[in-house]
Amino acid sequence: MRRIRNTASPAPIFAALGDKTRLWLVSRLCDQGPLSVTRLTVGSRVTRQAVSKHLRVMEQSGLVHASRCGRERRWQLDQARLRAARRYLDQISLQWDAALERLREFVED
Repeated sequence: MRRIRNTASPAPIFAALGDKTRLWLVSRLCDQGPLSVTRLTVGSRVTRQAVSKHLRVMEQSGLVHASRCGRERRWQLDQARLRAARRYLDQISLQWDAALERLREFVED
């Protein structure tokens, strides 16, 4: 049974990115574009089965999606989901800046 991804919240994206292998996969997909599991494992110590498992986690969060190309599935990043996560981080950054400014004003008074 497939879970329906939650596209309204950025939390699943951050959960998916909370693993060094998945961050590495994001980097590879950013640098090289859509890739098959076989191509993603080239030059790494990560097995195809492990990469597939990580891609499924990332797919559940809406971070990646696959398309068929012959007998292969090619995985690519969903740029809109990455932009949504970035906007969320920018919002948090602004809130922290405002909180630090309030603290500075309080300390200086």
